[in-house]
Amino acid sequence: MNKIKNIALAALMTIGTFGVVTFTACNKDACKGVVCQNGGTCDASGSCVCQTGFTGTNCEKLVRDEFIGTWSGTDVCGSGSYTITLTVNTSTNNINALVNNPGGFGPAITITGVVTSANALSFTNANAGGGRTLSGTMTFTGGSATTGATAMQFVYTVTPASGAADNCTGNYTKQ
Repeated sequence: MNKIKNIALAALMTIGTFGVVTFTACNKDACKGVVCQNGGTCDASGSCVCQTGFTGTNCEKLVRDEFIGTWSGTDVCGSGSYTITLTVNTSTNNINALVNNPGGFGPAITITGVVTSANALSFTNANAGGGRTLSGTMTFTGGSATTGATAMQFVYTVTPASGAADNCTGNYTKQ
């Protein structure tokens, strides 16, 4: 009887070991062959999760490249409405972009925006000249992978060295 128990136990252990080996051999690594770039990581589904500032299947594209160009629009502020043309350019830092003539303060004024999501640049206390600071967000929409964004909304506050802050909302199209 003991001999039958030992044989049965050995058979069960063999079947169990075979089952574990077979089961683990069938679990495929979803990230095998996936190469995420620019600090991206592969998730359980085999997709890359990109660091802020990067996009694409393998995190190969800079988000800010979607925003680069000349933009024209109208800013509506508490102080009035202003027709403005500004430009968004590259920066030496991959997650920053340079904005020239924000708020229509002149071509000598360039502020640095930080990419905060796949469609936004944010500004905090940027020097807008004349003792003014600018804080706000540009949100980009429209377009495609080849054309980049085609519309942009710029919501910001300008704080002068003295006096009341001015809240503005601008709507722009890419030229």
